[in-house]
Amino acid sequence: MPELYFDLGSPYAYLAVERAPQVLGVAPVLRPVLLGAIFRARGSGSWARTEARAAGIAEVERRAAAYGLPPLRWPPGWPGNGLQAMRAAVWAEERGALDAFARAAYRRAFADGADITTVDALVAVAEEAGLPGGELPAALASDAIKARLREATDAAWARGVRGVPTLAIGGALHYGDDQLEAAAAAA
Repeated sequence: MPELYFDLGSPYAYLAVERAPQVLGVAPVLRPVLLGAIFRARGSGSWARTEARAAGIAEVERRAAAYGLPPLRWPPGWPGNGLQAMRAAVWAEERGALDAFARAAYRRAFADGADITTVDALVAVAEEAGLPGGELPAALASDAIKARLREATDAAWARGVRGVPTLAIGGALHYGDDQLEAAAAAA
């Protein structure tokens, strides 16, 4: 089964999560990781905080249009601190609703242009995904959820994941939303 590593703050991962089921013919297993920790481990950060920001935004918007996705609307202050959002993703995964949660969060962020980094926003995303949003604030502070996100991120790094989206399929890792078709063909 293909696995797709993602972080909810990544617009490229949004493109991959939206397209992967159609391109691969099966919905991949989503694997939440904390991209900030991967950035620290590899010793470099996001293009969104460099002079390449405008070009990167234009490229993401171009790809979304080419893929037939809604026009991108950027959340205010993007990229924000996505730690709470990724803890919420781990919580949703424990409840068997990660796909619904991730899709709802991505659409709010990159189709609606909403900030999904606040607890209130994440509660609303959880409820949209059919989860008991009232349970989320306590879960975000739980040591178990924090540990699970760290463990998932460390395991991804050990596997060779150096950014998101990364698709693991057929024993190989494919980095980038633009690699989905090649990965499907190789598998």
